[in-house]
Amino acid sequence: MLLHAYPLSAQMFAGLAAELAQTARMLVPELLLGAPLHAEPSMDTLADAVVATMDAHQVPAAVLAGVSMGGYVALALRRRHPQRVLGVALLDSRPEADTAEAAAAREQVAARVVAERSTSALLEAVAGLLGETSRTQHPEMLDQVRAWALAAPYQAVAWCQRAMAARVDSTDVLAALDVPALVLVGEQDTVTPPGVALRAAAAVPAGLGSYVVVQGAGHLAALERPAEVAAALRDLLARCAG
Repeated sequence: MLLHAYPLSAQMFAGLAAELAQTARMLVPELLLGAPLHAEPSMDTLADAVVATMDAHQVPAAVLAGVSMGGYVALALRRRHPQRVLGVALLDSRPEADTAEAAAAREQVAARVVAERSTSALLEAVAGLLGETSRTQHPEMLDQVRAWALAAPYQAVAWCQRAMAARVDSTDVLAALDVPALVLVGEQDTVTPPGVALRAAAAVPAGLGSYVVVQGAGHLAALERPAEVAAALRDLLARCAG
């Protein structure tokens, strides 16, 4: 299960999915389009929606690989449905809850996109999701990220911001893992820097985790450097199969 970043689309995994096509069957749900807007904003609710996708495709259990918000969903799913999880990959994500300041900033964003009925307020922030190398050498990638942000339904953007602000600390989920795990981070990630990712990796029980830093990538390493991320995921899948 490839779980994409906010406020993007499952299309961010096109390159990664191509790299993994000969290795694994993949499900790649659209988290924003599938956000249950009728429900209270919650990572738990979004995780349950992912389980419903698994059920619809008759997938009893899967390895979960989540980027940023997708990682929050993966940890919530592991907490609520541990029997459905064969392994966990946090890709440029973190287990901690938001600080009070970060949660308040998310509420400001949510309120603004609802008031403006537009996600244009996100365009400046999403530029920072890419590493400096990608922004400099691949300006078309920045254009694509901004296009995905603009195309995101504003109601779902607000819902997901509020769900992320309300999420609980999931460090205990990592510490209690009995399945293989991967913590991967872009070397140029300024949203979840390598030091933050290293702390997450340290929470995984000894012998179950691996820690990978992808050079020349930012917060969207799975988009920016799909070959390197695919190699790390193939290692995780092999460990899960073992």
